[in-house]
Amino acid sequence: MRAFVGIVAAVVLGAAACSQAPAAPAVSPEVQRDADLYQIEQIEVNWHKAASTHDVDLMMTLWADDATFTIGGQTYTGTDQIRTFFETKAAPFKPENHWVSDTPAYKIQTTVSGDKGTLYFECHYVDPATKAVVNVVGANQDVARINGKWVITSSIGASPTL
Repeated sequence: MRAFVGIVAAVVLGAAACSQAPAAPAVSPEVQRDADLYQIEQIEVNWHKAASTHDVDLMMTLWADDATFTIGGQTYTGTDQIRTFFETKAAPFKPENHWVSDTPAYKIQTTVSGDKGTLYFECHYVDPATKAVVNVVGANQDVARINGKWVITSSIGASPTL
């Protein structure tokens, strides 16, 4: 009986050892940097998707809880104030504006250093009915990886020179 129990124990322990997932391979610094830059650039992609579709909830996924946003001489602190800005003051989110938001690729600049980085892009808002650029805003942002996700920690918006 002891031999049988020993064999069963060996099989169970062996099966448990085999069922563990292998360790993830090490990622080179270059690959990690490229992955981080891609994730930071997704902030810009989702910003424009949110603005083009009036999706304030999507916009708010881009911000750290204690982020600051300065635009038009006013600073909004924390996600509650930033949300209120987009819901009540941001022209692209107003119900009467049906603009498409885009950034020319050459106007995107990103940097990364560890868990911090920067992101600059311009928002060119186009009225599809008239095909006219109706608004242009530049956003200069500090970003950080918080709980594994890249988010905006500080943003300053202003009208850039075209």
